[in-house]
Amino acid sequence: MLDVLFPLIGGVGLFLIGMMLLSRGLVAFAGQSLRNVLVSFTGTPWRAFGSGTVLTAMMQSSTATTVTLIGFVSAGLMPFVQAIGVVIGASLGNTTASWVVSGLALKVNLSFYTLPLIGIGALFQLLGRGRWADLGLSLSGFGILFLGLRTLQISMTDGADMFNLAALPVGSLGAHLLIMLLGLLLSTLLQSSAAAIATTLTAFDAGAINLEQGAAVVVGAAIGTTLTSALITIGATTAAKRTALAYILFNFITGLIAILLMPLFLYVVNQSVLLIGIQPSAIVLAAFHTFFIMVGALLFLPFTQQFARLVERLLPEKESFKMQHLDDSLLGMPDIALEASQRTLENVAQELFEKHKEALEHQGLAVPREFFHHIQNSLEQLFSFISRNQVEAGDERLSQQRIAQLHAVDHLLRLNARTLGVFEHQDTLDPGALSLTADYTLPQVEQALSYDEETADEHWVEGIKENAGKIRELTVESRRELLKHPDRVSTTGSILPKTETLRWLERSSHHIWRICNYLVLGRGRSE
Repeated sequence: MLDVLFPLIGGVGLFLIGMMLLSRGLVAFAGQSLRNVLVSFTGTPWRAFGSGTVLTAMMQSSTATTVTLIGFVSAGLMPFVQAIGVVIGASLGNTTASWVVSGLALKVNLSFYTLPLIGIGALFQLLGRGRWADLGLSLSGFGILFLGLRTLQISMTDGADMFNLAALPVGSLGAHLLIMLLGLLLSTLLQSSAAAIATTLTAFDAGAINLEQGAAVVVGAAIGTTLTSALITIGATTAAKRTALAYILFNFITGLIAILLMPLFLYVVNQSVLLIGIQPSAIVLAAFHTFFIMVGALLFLPFTQQFARLVERLLPEKESFKMQHLDDSLLGMPDIALEASQRTLENVAQELFEKHKEALEHQGLAVPREFFHHIQNSLEQLFSFISRNQVEAGDERLSQQRIAQLHAVDHLLRLNARTLGVFEHQDTLDPGALSLTADYTLPQVEQALSYDEETADEHWVEGIKENAGKIRELTVESRRELLKHPDRVSTTGSILPKTETLRWLERSSHHIWRICNYLVLGRGRSE
């Protein structure tokens, strides 16, 4: 008993460690490039589907793809409707592990030939730096993965009689659903559908389960892999929860279709395998896995917009628009978290600039006092989020972006306080002082409102800085003249409103310039 059980547990463990190291190494080795591909090639549902498939096949982890995707959607890098195509593609890309196991690992003892990779990878990891160390992690993971599969295969062969599940009921819908639940449980316990499917394929190859039972387990494992994504979104933004829900619904509905039409699906797969000239084996289960996911993709992709609206109705937006990108789950991906905080900064800045323009044009504001308190609370949350985003030591680019964003928050808080001061003392605004600087104040604010993440650069900032400088020169000179020649003012009491209005204009214009400057730096553009 123990001679079979211990190698079985060890084989699954080795496979899981191998998959984890392989996926982690690949993500670290080419993660940013893969993320760029994911964002760049998702213009249509079919392109999003293709990028999700390729990315998952390369990273050998649908969880890695969906976690990254959830981060992109939360950060506002990708619309939710495009994310649906990617999660469907991730489900298809996840089937590549089935082909590797059934087509190679169960036919050829690759574990012997991949053993040197474990040693080479370990050397790269210990002696290398940066991407060489990441590559070493991937190589070691690849070798350990096949070692685990070989151990699993031997234990299944030896224990085929002991763990024979062929005695379980077959043929009925109830039996299929029961075994599907076993597959879902196995995938949940192992936290890896690939490990659950690899175990199923080796069990089928050893004769411990029959074809229908194996197919039902594969369906359950495909559904079970979505639960990790669901757990990740606990306490996350609505966008993240919608992405996870779309992933769960697709796999669940597709899995139920596969269970209901299993005899038909298996017949089509068997005939296709025979037509190609391949001997029926575990490859049939791998083909079944790919086939039912493809059927689901063909059913869902033409109705992506409708599916997106359904999910949005099931999970309506609750967060403030300004704060909808902030999600603590992003803190594990510093670059994505910085993108989320940057977009939030841009939203808040636009609102404050709008209110500042309104105050200049109408010499007062007609907004509830709570607006400014809400902005302050939002900025305090944002400051906390950026502060908790721990950038890796030595990453100068991300570190500079983080510092710039913290400076932007500081100036936004100051501008908010000054705008609130004007709101509370609107009667003290002096029309003469406002008109005196009108040639520079409104153009500066309007230029700030023209901020665009793609085109804003140091030249754009320079124009705002130039206006701020002119406002400062004009206000300093005007205040000096007012105080030097009080007789030119109708009453002595009107000097203070004029000087205070000029001071407000000068300080506010300075903050607007600095905010714009740090927004550009927060995008990683040089000063």
